[in-house]
Amino acid sequence: MQTFEKRYGLPTAICMVVGTVIGSGIFFKAQNVLNATGGDMPIGILAWVITGLLMIICSLQFAGMANKHANCSGVVDYAEATCGKNFAYYIAWFMVNIYYPGMTSVLAWVSARYFGVLFGWDMTGPEVLAFSGFFLVASYCINALSPKLAGKFQISATIIKLIPIVLMAVVGTIVGFLNGTLTNNFSTVVTEAVGGTSGGLFAAIVATVFAYEGWIVATSINAELKNAKKNLPIALVVGSLIVVAAYVFYYIGVAGGASNAVLMEEGATKAFTNIFGGVGGTVLNICIAISCLGTLNGLMVGATRGMYAIATRNEGPKQEMFKQVDAATNMSTNSSVWGLFVCAAWLVYFYGANLTEGWFGYFNFDSSELPIITTYAFYIPIFVAWMIKAKDVGVVKRFVIPTLATLACAFFVFAAIYSHGITPYLTAKESGKFAFPVLFYFIIFVVIMGIGALVKNPKKKEK
Repeated sequence: MQTFEKRYGLPTAICMVVGTVIGSGIFFKAQNVLNATGGDMPIGILAWVITGLLMIICSLQFAGMANKHANCSGVVDYAEATCGKNFAYYIAWFMVNIYYPGMTSVLAWVSARYFGVLFGWDMTGPEVLAFSGFFLVASYCINALSPKLAGKFQISATIIKLIPIVLMAVVGTIVGFLNGTLTNNFSTVVTEAVGGTSGGLFAAIVATVFAYEGWIVATSINAELKNAKKNLPIALVVGSLIVVAAYVFYYIGVAGGASNAVLMEEGATKAFTNIFGGVGGTVLNICIAISCLGTLNGLMVGATRGMYAIATRNEGPKQEMFKQVDAATNMSTNSSVWGLFVCAAWLVYFYGANLTEGWFGYFNFDSSELPIITTYAFYIPIFVAWMIKAKDVGVVKRFVIPTLATLACAFFVFAAIYSHGITPYLTAKESGKFAFPVLFYFIIFVVIMGIGALVKNPKKKEK
């Protein structure tokens, strides 16, 4: 059986972390944080730092695991080494059929949305939907036909998206100090946050959690990463630190471009326009579109390799078909086809559930965020099992870091539930109907995982 070649270096892995995390969230989550804190800049910065530190703690834990396990699919390998083959199969099935395609499909639409802004298209219109499908297929084609080209695009997209972030962080801060806007924003609170200072901080942390999601995708290429045991831990930690720094300094720079009240109302586009002129808004949208495409590419890497990861463990349906690696492209083509199909299905779901009146009744939920609930929940048993089994490492790596990582994951799970709600509430249109988003997401989750259980060990045909 043909296997993957070691084609990616440390720069690509770091760019995978940075490029996957820094996407559309950094551009509009700043506005959400300001609104959550009532325009309290110091509290907002504290929220970005706290969530970033929690992400780094989780990265450190996975980095420690990467020193011992560097097989073919990252987090699935860690799950198998700590919690056993059955647990690894179910987390792989979840990531292949819910997590990766759910987030990938949304990023295809978000990329198309910001592309459509340049032409004045309605973000829910047919033009944006058509380009969503195009970007999804284009990302699939790059990864399936030329993985090396996909790696180069990841590096290019990461560099391009960092240019406006660095410019705003530096120029915005300088301009803000010179004209007094930044000083005024740090000393002025627009409105009192709901729940007071502590309530505003917690709400801001909830807003930043989803902007930091995606770093774990980098573990999906460890089978193709040169010197993976050394380079993957470095990539996870260095990439995470770059993301935290980018988020904090960008947030400060934006505050130098307009008053908190204006930013809360109009978002970062106004800051770009004030600092860089009328063309700033157009440049911002172009950069956001490129940023989203980079994130889309990083997520597609995981989506196209999912069924291959399952099949190489001699589990799941059509094992021989999905474990096949194309001799010409050195890519698991059949696995990629399945990844594209599931991503397309979730794109249809996302459009129908979130951009229309709601095609699915009570089963309308945000497929980009709710899967995070189960992602971080899956990490907790891995960390606990590591503390039990990793007897050949020191106290810090065996107990301190995984304990902190477990607490961080539990917090993220709670934050996601708090943000979306598991208790019934009236729909936004106040039609008298009640919604249970987390509950009905969980029902879909159980159904998909049940299908995974049915095909886990198919009977082999007698020769």
